[in-house]
Amino acid sequence: MPPLHDIDTIVFDILGTLVDDTGALRTALAGVASDAGQTDDLAALWDRHVSTEQRRVNAGERAYAPGAVIDREAAQAVADAAGLTDPAAADALVHAARQRSAWPDSAAALAQLCEDHEVIGLSNADPTELLRMNARTGLRWHTALSARAASAYKPDPSVYRLAIDWADRPADRMLMVASHAWDLRGAQACGLRTAYLERPGGDPPAPEDRFDLHLRALSELPGALRP
Repeated sequence: MPPLHDIDTIVFDILGTLVDDTGALRTALAGVASDAGQTDDLAALWDRHVSTEQRRVNAGERAYAPGAVIDREAAQAVADAAGLTDPAAADALVHAARQRSAWPDSAAALAQLCEDHEVIGLSNADPTELLRMNARTGLRWHTALSARAASAYKPDPSVYRLAIDWADRPADRMLMVASHAWDLRGAQACGLRTAYLERPGGDPPAPEDRFDLHLRALSELPGALRP
């Protein structure tokens, strides 16, 4: 594979890659589920609703709806499935789900990478959620871009072009880092270089995927970018 010492800009997926996307949600669901099996089912229901609605938006089957709206729908579906009748239950689940924690190695690696590279966060999360996540976790990036600016969701090409346009660089001098192979395929189709990062609950590469890097820990990335 081509060397990566010519990379100027690193584009990070955030949910699942820099922060634990489901840990806080699963903790909240465990408090309302009857057992671990129901917790798994409710978490899968939430994820399925969000993924389905984002795909519908990208396919033009639904007008663009912000992440906050889709999350609230997912929370209501989960509350209904769990038999929660309190009208405030769905709002409480949304609030709990957004108390995401950074993965233990994220802050140190980002701080190191920011010394030598431009670092962009690129997320399907809404701008307000990214602002509050940054304040809560202390993760460092030079800017964070929300897919809301494109009225679409990754892996729609318009979302990756947000980062390309913002950096104003050739796409092949930019590296997309994500724990989701589907996300990297979308970035790859727009000309970005790609690095898959192993994370719990991620979407592993398929046998036919050819990404530029496969990282077992984020701490491996700075060394991989050196000449």
